[in-house]
Amino acid sequence: MNTPRDFTELSMMSKTRWQDNELQFFQHALSQILPYINSEGLTILHEINREMYKRVENSQDSLNL
Repeated sequence: MNTPRDFTELSMMSKTRWQDNELQFFQHALSQILPYINSEGLTILHEINREMYKRVENSQDSLNL
């Protein structure tokens, strides 16, 4: 079983290298505390959302080939 990577490790790498489950977990966690996060946290949430959206678009494009 893989040990999940913590946010400290993940924050030092591009969101494109995050696994889907990591994106989903931290997107949910940050969304839950949205009223309390600062601008840096909001930027991270936007980056996560963009990466998740890109992956959905790419998977739909590959299905339409």
